[in-house]
Amino acid sequence: MSSINRRGTVRVAFDSSALKARYRNHGIQVYARNLLGALRESAPQHGMEIRPFVSSLEEMNALSEQEPGFRPRKTRLLGFDRVWRYGGATAAAFLDGADILFNPNGASLPINMLLPTVTTIHDLTPMVMPCFPRRISFLLKFLLMRSAKSSAALITVSENSRQDIVRLCGVPQSKIHVVYEGYDRALFNEAAPDQTLLQTLLSRLGISRPYILHHGAIQPRKNLPRLIAAYRQMLARNSCHDFDLVLSGPLAWQVDETVAAAQDKSGNRGKVVLTGALSDQDLSMLLRGAALEVVPSLYEGFCLPMVEAMACGVPTIAANSSCLPEISGSVLRYFDPYSVDELVTRMEEAVQSEDLRAELAARGKERARQFSWELCAQQTLVILAQVARTSRTRARAAGVAL
Repeated sequence: MSSINRRGTVRVAFDSSALKARYRNHGIQVYARNLLGALRESAPQHGMEIRPFVSSLEEMNALSEQEPGFRPRKTRLLGFDRVWRYGGATAAAFLDGADILFNPNGASLPINMLLPTVTTIHDLTPMVMPCFPRRISFLLKFLLMRSAKSSAALITVSENSRQDIVRLCGVPQSKIHVVYEGYDRALFNEAAPDQTLLQTLLSRLGISRPYILHHGAIQPRKNLPRLIAAYRQMLARNSCHDFDLVLSGPLAWQVDETVAAAQDKSGNRGKVVLTGALSDQDLSMLLRGAALEVVPSLYEGFCLPMVEAMACGVPTIAANSSCLPEISGSVLRYFDPYSVDELVTRMEEAVQSEDLRAELAARGKERARQFSWELCAQQTLVILAQVARTSRTRARAAGVAL
């Protein structure tokens, strides 16, 4: 069994599989990438060494500016997805002499007898809102359940998700730590966008009016067909409203209903724009130019897009489902995500009242300031250190040579 070395440094293997290209523009990669950067900065002050796995020399060179507390490690196993997920990550970390493995992307099969693993489970979408074929849904549920039970400790990103894990996975609440995500403050802030660049972007995307925005990967739990229906109903009810509806994000899975609703030309006014995936800079500019952000999700673990909108000072309204009131601090206006009529009412209130928009913007910015990747990293490091110490104490008690 690995142990904390004589100098007391805790060696943390970082499962970097979520950084692969196929996860680009998805929340799991945003979390892994930003948390890794913040861990890199904070680890030395906590007596920790972060060891992200890479599969090639090119990746290692991209990460390997030598600095205290950060040592990328190369392994071929990272290129074999199933092997890596089904214990390969634990084996690689153990053989590399790590004290603990940190898995930021949930569903996997850690081998706790080799090495203690701390796993982040963001949400339980496959259990709460299964939307894949039966075989895939069963596999995802199995992996989440085994990961929850086999990990030495769990991190999740909201109290709502913690209660879901307790209820659906049978894991004691004491094993689960809530650590809120952060957001990129350099990109998502209240600075006014350059109007020339913004107009160029809007022209390229085909946006010709003031616009209501939703951003995030397009998938069933985002509830976008109801948002489109509410938008069209709002325009039909009041001829003074003249907005485009912009849905910004990659087409993820089961998007046919949303795409068909967006392309429906039966309404005489307005336009629904699907932008596809955008660069971080373009997304930041598009968000800061929006008249209103709407978050109609049926289920979320944290909902980083909502926090990004709030941080930009964009008036935001959200569903009253899952973690959304918790993460937003109950400072927004909320609606039943299953009620198109209630969504229409909330949208109309926001676009018609300058006072309400100013209130939503101010309260949203204040709430968003409470989130940061630096704080997320510091709290994560505390949990990793606790688990590593507990593992070492148990190994000594069991008479395992350290």
